[in-house]
Amino acid sequence: MWRRCTLFMLLASACALADQPAVTVYNQNFGVVRERLSLDLQPGVNELEFTEITAHLEPDSVILRDPSGRHRLQIVEQNYRSDPVSQQLLLSLFEGKEIEFLQPDGKTTIRGRIVRSGYVPHQQAWQRYGQHYYMAQAAYVQGGGGQPIIEIDGRLRFALPGTPLFPSLADDTILKPTLNWLLETDAAGSVDAELSYVTGGMSWKADYNVVAPPEGDELELVGWVTIDNQSGRDFADARIKLMAGDVSKIRPGGEFYGYAMNEVSSRGLYAGQPPVSEKSFDEYHLYTLRRPTTLHDRETKQVEFVRADGIASERVYVYDGVFIDPQRYRGWDLMSIRVQSEYGTQSNPKVWVMREFENTAANNLGMPLPAGRMRFYRRDSDGQLEFTGENEIDHTPKDERVRVYTGNAFDLVGERRRTHFDVNHNENWLDEAFEIKLRNHKDEPVEIRVVEHLYRWYTWDVTEKSHEFEKTESQTIEFRVTVPPDGEETITYRVHYTW
Repeated sequence: MWRRCTLFMLLASACALADQPAVTVYNQNFGVVRERLSLDLQPGVNELEFTEITAHLEPDSVILRDPSGRHRLQIVEQNYRSDPVSQQLLLSLFEGKEIEFLQPDGKTTIRGRIVRSGYVPHQQAWQRYGQHYYMAQAAYVQGGGGQPIIEIDGRLRFALPGTPLFPSLADDTILKPTLNWLLETDAAGSVDAELSYVTGGMSWKADYNVVAPPEGDELELVGWVTIDNQSGRDFADARIKLMAGDVSKIRPGGEFYGYAMNEVSSRGLYAGQPPVSEKSFDEYHLYTLRRPTTLHDRETKQVEFVRADGIASERVYVYDGVFIDPQRYRGWDLMSIRVQSEYGTQSNPKVWVMREFENTAANNLGMPLPAGRMRFYRRDSDGQLEFTGENEIDHTPKDERVRVYTGNAFDLVGERRRTHFDVNHNENWLDEAFEIKLRNHKDEPVEIRVVEHLYRWYTWDVTEKSHEFEKTESQTIEFRVTVPPDGEETITYRVHYTW
């Protein structure tokens, strides 16, 4: 037996949507949609049509099942049509033919032949460009590919000469993206089925605003999540989750815990229930909005997900004096670099300003922070917030350190020069020496961390040094030097390489 049932969001029927949808948005331009469908089925094969789907649904990701397990549901055949009727689509169907165009007076018409419709097929463009679909489509249109060409009386026009008038729609014309199913079941009755699928056109990102007081380094932090819905569908009163982490996802065309958000003191996280909860999920972290929310198509929605104050932080000055032109040494291997006398001798005079703090419960934080932009402000003595820098942070687990580059120090200067270079090719050794000068034009002493990269070879030994250092990596050392107010400090060292 065949039975046809059409599903519409606002139609009260045996096939209406049963409850609010659930959407999990990933920060990689896709999402997973799950919702309940109330189906009234007969034994055998039923024909169903469902229109409340997104415009970027991945058809082969569709799962339809009975969560109770009482009915066996099998999709015998599925057809996905994602190009609803539009003026551009109808123009493309009449390419090479003449139609009438209604003039602005609303009474007269003229006939014109459609040479080019300017239509950009939706699904074809999505499959070709993947996550860059929107950018690629815009470039296509701006380049003229989306501009219609109409011939009237032997002359070409690069615009429509009026409102096109088309014949009536065919019976199989669709007005919304549609799934057609031939659905086989083993028993008659009502089924609260669950539909889930992967869709493109959805993304989210985290942003952090960090405020420092007029004096000192104790921070306030507010984190926002921004959800962008470009899926082609509204989600009314949806349950929203956000997945943070580096999830492997093949792009179309071939080509995210155990921390409980409990009540804490007013100097830490929220004193009440936060709008977003967080937990570990598989190898990623899942953030759940506590209240259902409506996501409109082509809407950007922001929700606060973390707020904390009393965060102890430290301002760190780093001088990495090596400047290497990446174009000049592109493709060089380490053996070629180790004997190139001029490599690494260009000096960078800038001293970096870094802000760092511990993401721990003891420091009034202690929740996984998803990747995003972190903006820093400092409050002036008059109460005005002044922007002091920003940068991106990666996914940061709890109990890890956050360090962000915010700019270059105005009153600190570094100068690095090589004072000795000697290589012996027969005995396979090389000696090199450097002098590093640090100048502080502030009114207070400043500690500067001087980073030196021992890039000549893997085996090395510092044979002379003016200051103690710490080996931070296999080929990196770090000096920590306090420079007096309005003063200068000089570091010297000699390194011996063998191979």
